[in-house]
Amino acid sequence: MPRRLFQPTARQTNWLLIVGFTTVGYALWLRYTTLEVPAVALTCQAGLNTWLCLARRVANAFFQHNVFGIVALGIAALNLLRPSLVLLSAGLAMAGLGLVLYNTLLSAYAVALLALSLARPVVASD
Repeated sequence: MPRRLFQPTARQTNWLLIVGFTTVGYALWLRYTTLEVPAVALTCQAGLNTWLCLARRVANAFFQHNVFGIVALGIAALNLLRPSLVLLSAGLAMAGLGLVLYNTLLSAYAVALLALSLARPVVASD
């Protein structure tokens, strides 16, 4: 009897689409409204204390230390070992953030591992 592969259902696929589009949309908004706008950068560096400047500082710190890519790759590796919807969602979200926010190399590897996890058999629950 062949083992069943990890394939999300239609409802789970809709959830993954929502997660993917939301995170990539937020990352695009953050990149093109705060990270690449010189006026916002100067205002935040001058000491403005808003949520937008906090998001900018966090994104810059995460980018400098490759946090998006490392976390996405770690989650994707866990998902490859033991496929689940929760890990797939988290890995997709972090990889989407990493691809848009300049951590492309590790995030691209994470996307490849996430795609490979769809070919893994489901582990039987005891």
